[in-house]
Amino acid sequence: MDYGKFKYESAVKARESRKNQTQTIVKEIKLRPKIDPHDYGTKKGHVERFLKAGDKVKVTIMFRGREQSRPELGFRLLQRLAGDVEELGFVESQPKQDGRNMIMVIGPHRKKSETKAHSAQPQSRPVPSPRVAAAAPAEAPEPVETQPAADGAAVPGPA
Repeated sequence: MDYGKFKYESAVKARESRKNQTQTIVKEIKLRPKIDPHDYGTKKGHVERFLKAGDKVKVTIMFRGREQSRPELGFRLLQRLAGDVEELGFVESQPKQDGRNMIMVIGPHRKKSETKAHSAQPQSRPVPSPRVAAAAPAEAPEPVETQPAADGAAVPGPA
């Protein structure tokens, strides 16, 4: 076998294998233990969007001041978030304290390649054929009846 041919075939094989790879992207959401319900809903929506896209999500709770003495509040918040998005993803790493922060990683149930394949499927919508539209006779619009106005001018009225 020719060495140049071997090099070319190995380069083609490497290119094909790279084409099928997907990069794992980790998105991060930061929360505080005392979060407003509306703000929590917004952050939960971001996590859901990331998981639907097939990305992993790193949820970080930042403790400041006296909040550091109550890590169970952050733990409960992370458990609640995990329960709210369990149909889209699973907890990859359980919540753990890391200095002032508590970290949890949530992974999607579907991989990124499966998500792309699922969203790339065309939706079936009937497209009218130009031949059918040309063969159908065009309907003439109905004439509008006019009613005489008080001053004698003709005003179009309801049909």
